[in-house]
Amino acid sequence: MVSQKTFLLNLLWAFAGVVVCFFSAEAQSTKPGRLEVTIADAGTGKPTPVRVRLTQADRPVAQLPPEAAAVMYGLWDHADGYGFQPDSAFYVPGTFTLSLPPGRYQLAISKGPEYLDQAHELVIQAGKALKKTYKIARWINTAERGWYSADGHIHIRRSPREDPLLINWIQAEDLRVGVLLRMGDFWETYYPQYAWGEKGVYQTGDYLLTSGQEDPRTPEVGHAVGIGASDRVRYRDEYYLYDKVFDQIHKLGGVTGYAHQAESFHGYRGLVLDGLRGKVDMLELLQFCVSEQPLRTDHYYHMLDLGIPLTATAGSDFPWCGHDHEHGPPERTARIGNARFYTYLNGPFSYQNWKAGLAAGHTFVSSGPILELKVNSAIPGDRLNVKAGGNITITAHAYGHSSQVPLEALEIIGHDKVLGRVTKGQAGQSSEHLTLTLDQTNLQHGMWIAARCIAGPQQAAHTTPVYVTVDGGGFHNPETTERYLTLSEQYLTELEQELEKDQQKPEFQAWYYRKALKTRIDETRKVIDDLRKKLK
Repeated sequence: MVSQKTFLLNLLWAFAGVVVCFFSAEAQSTKPGRLEVTIADAGTGKPTPVRVRLTQADRPVAQLPPEAAAVMYGLWDHADGYGFQPDSAFYVPGTFTLSLPPGRYQLAISKGPEYLDQAHELVIQAGKALKKTYKIARWINTAERGWYSADGHIHIRRSPREDPLLINWIQAEDLRVGVLLRMGDFWETYYPQYAWGEKGVYQTGDYLLTSGQEDPRTPEVGHAVGIGASDRVRYRDEYYLYDKVFDQIHKLGGVTGYAHQAESFHGYRGLVLDGLRGKVDMLELLQFCVSEQPLRTDHYYHMLDLGIPLTATAGSDFPWCGHDHEHGPPERTARIGNARFYTYLNGPFSYQNWKAGLAAGHTFVSSGPILELKVNSAIPGDRLNVKAGGNITITAHAYGHSSQVPLEALEIIGHDKVLGRVTKGQAGQSSEHLTLTLDQTNLQHGMWIAARCIAGPQQAAHTTPVYVTVDGGGFHNPETTERYLTLSEQYLTELEQELEKDQQKPEFQAWYYRKALKTRIDETRKVIDDLRKKLK
């Protein structure tokens, strides 16, 4: 017979065993699992840089894989972000590993608008490795057609050490060119670049980084952009005299323009002041800084109708602008490449060929759709001269994807008017391909002709025009000339009124340059008077 003492001891040992087994099982069930992911390009079969977002129950996973390409970024050049993007995504070179608690996760993979996004459900088990290989496929390859994508407006400080990491960023968004802009204001510069021109180019295969500037920037005249110059240009003591900067950038082999569709910061004043005097080459036509609808054409058509050629460009203005970067949900925050432009290269991909294509105006801007435009055999940026009474044939194509870039409408624009329009519901048209051909006969006056496309939410595209002239004349619009010349004078008057304000706010300094700016306003008014006589 077992004694009471022995019975109690055996009971205690049994209980201890149960406790040990319970905690061992509990420890086993909470032991991390391991996620090992490879993302390959479906075309090449090789790992490719991508953008990844990992969530659990709609919340971002706060762990960053060691393979993530991490570079400091932030507003005003502050360290607001590093490895994670504003929406908690991160960039990886094609593979990554993570140790994760057991559970169910959601994995989103993307690589710019030309690739099809992916979403996957993952189940991590305790103590086990989950190995996954995904292939990400294109729905279109613009580079095979000779068109190369670029984000012309990125703000990240750069040294040679960051170049390989930043190349991963633009490769992950399928941008062939990333333009890193040093930003300036009246007092200071931000996002420094270590070199300019050829010395500032970092290239890996068909992807490259280059330097540029967004400077000068003022609230009265707008934000100026320069790309492709062999050095930076800044005149601190003549800060509001943008034309001096533009002239020097041209001498250094670059192109000049205005940012933000010339809408914010009264950029339309500067566009008129400098554009009518032949100082401006390009305009950022598509961007998510002014509105959630990224394509804004009012000031673009203003200049074109006056016979001023302007190349259409686009850029994200990362990390400043997104699809409502202050108040929107994570998927609508600032993102490199969300606004981009494509440049046609006459030859293999290189920095010099890309610069030449940009200077020639062979571009279209896009937040999704792909556009092609030909007038006879001329492409965007070309000048096409015909004899009086001659004919031209205009052909436009828009390409999209039924789920990712669903096309809605394609239009051919001439002199600020819709010359022709097709929609996805018409016979022979679809959400993946829209096509339109028009004949213009018996031409007696030149005109600018462009194509534009509307697709899914916040998806649009627009070409630089083909500039058609008749017997060597101009391409201005006689019907709107007087209206736009009067509007130009109104903008100059606005600027003059600014000069009379002795501003107390330190960021407003135009009044200090009253004499020099009035001289330039008078020069522009003389141009307007001459245009009135010439374009009648």
